[in-house]
Amino acid sequence: MATMGSNALRAPVAGLGTSSLSPARPPSRLNLQSSFLRSPSIERNPLKVAASNSNGRFTCFRGDWLRTDLNVIGFGLIGWIAPSSIPAIDGKSLTSLFFDSIGTELAHWPTGPALGSQFWLWLVTWHLGLFLCLTFGQIGFKGRSEGYF
Repeated sequence: MATMGSNALRAPVAGLGTSSLSPARPPSRLNLQSSFLRSPSIERNPLKVAASNSNGRFTCFRGDWLRTDLNVIGFGLIGWIAPSSIPAIDGKSLTSLFFDSIGTELAHWPTGPALGSQFWLWLVTWHLGLFLCLTFGQIGFKGRSEGYF
């Protein structure tokens, strides 16, 4: 009885063992995906693909990430100088206050401006506005040209 049970386990079953339904040679890669559920595309690791195409150098983003455009710089500069030149602070504009403070500090050239000087307030305010205008200009211009809005 024991030999009969062990012989039954060794006997091939049609379609599963070495029957005529199995291929002549074993497949080189076992494909467990169904084309019914998902397309049979090869999934690749983007890190390995990027490393193989770049001769050993690896980058996470495009080399021209800044995508500089002179339109953004020009319109951003004009877009900041125009409103900052409106005389809104005691009849003077932010730009004129900043440039006047530069002239005042250059009058005593070898020494720098004191920490309590109005120069620092106008410098930080004017440049903060300029950089915000340039940043939002870059976002708006590139967003519009790439179809985000």
